[in-house]
Amino acid sequence: MEWIFEPQSELQILMKLGISAVLGLIIGLEREMKRKPVGLKTSLVISIVSCLLTIVSLESAYKFPGSDDVNITMDPLRLAAQIVSGVGFIGAGVILRRDNNSISGLTTAAIIWGAAGIGIAVGAGFFLEAIAGVILLILSVELIPSLVTWLGPRKLRQKEIFLKLEIKGKDDIATVLKKIKEEKIYIKTLRIKDVEADLHLLTLKVLVDYKVKTSEVYYTVSKFSEISRVEIENG
Repeated sequence: MEWIFEPQSELQILMKLGISAVLGLIIGLEREMKRKPVGLKTSLVISIVSCLLTIVSLESAYKFPGSDDVNITMDPLRLAAQIVSGVGFIGAGVILRRDNNSISGLTTAAIIWGAAGIGIAVGAGFFLEAIAGVILLILSVELIPSLVTWLGPRKLRQKEIFLKLEIKGKDDIATVLKKIKEEKIYIKTLRIKDVEADLHLLTLKVLVDYKVKTSEVYYTVSKFSEISRVEIENG
């Protein structure tokens, strides 16, 4: 593909932008279907602009080759190389830390970075590689996690749930923890806080089988007579 690094016609440039838009659309639809903060529009913009900047970088290297008096040497992909760094700021903006100290948005940030990479690949003329990249990206996000959850070891077939339990009696804490274990709810982390003299707050991160609904865990725990209030959140 020697023509990649030669001056391109307007038709070739428009074709590249069109392909990057379609591939960005596919990536964006995956995020949009999951109601993520970075969806269709963001993925389209990142993919198209990354492609455009790559084209500008390649074209500029040959449009301004210098003269007899001044020798200008330009890296054809110098501008494109800065795209990855710039997209990192957008990715950092979607990574959130929740009240339960869990991190969310890492997959979305990675997909933003991937959309930029797809745009760069199309802009450089690697169409087949870009299409294969999008297919593998969608499979990695959608299909592979489901297969791992279904066929993988037990730890990978569990999901995290966060519980906040209010218990009045201090002596009842051990009883509640024992009952939780008997229900095949595995306690990963535990924090106990004295809210008042006769009121204690238990913050638990527990593991349950991925088939168990969060509502089922709530109904199970709320039946414990030692617990006065239950707050639950799906990890």
